[in-house]
Amino acid sequence: MALLLMGLYGCGTTPPAKHVDGYREKGLASYYAHKFHGRKTASGERYDEKKLTAAHPLLPFNTMVNVVNLRNGKQVNVRINDRGPFVKGRIIDLSYAAAKELGMIRAGIVKVRISAAIP
Repeated sequence: MALLLMGLYGCGTTPPAKHVDGYREKGLASYYAHKFHGRKTASGERYDEKKLTAAHPLLPFNTMVNVVNLRNGKQVNVRINDRGPFVKGRIIDLSYAAAKELGMIRAGIVKVRISAAIP
């Protein structure tokens, strides 16, 4: 019975955000195409293009990172909920909402700095 309750508790809830102190990385960011909206991510949740989320190859799920567009200085905090990107040279794949906040929709790919978000 306890296992059943634990399983039910885990359904549909998002675990608390994690913070990785001192983490920094520079590289290229891209964003998800509209066709991925509603598909499952590697964490098991559904991709929602209206949420501020991202894919990273190594950071733990639910880690909060700050992403800065190095071209225009705009920034956004996102939660890691997927794996990727799987293209050499890219360090993060952003949701459509996050890409819009960074002003990168037209460019598609921009140089960014990502770091641990301030809790």
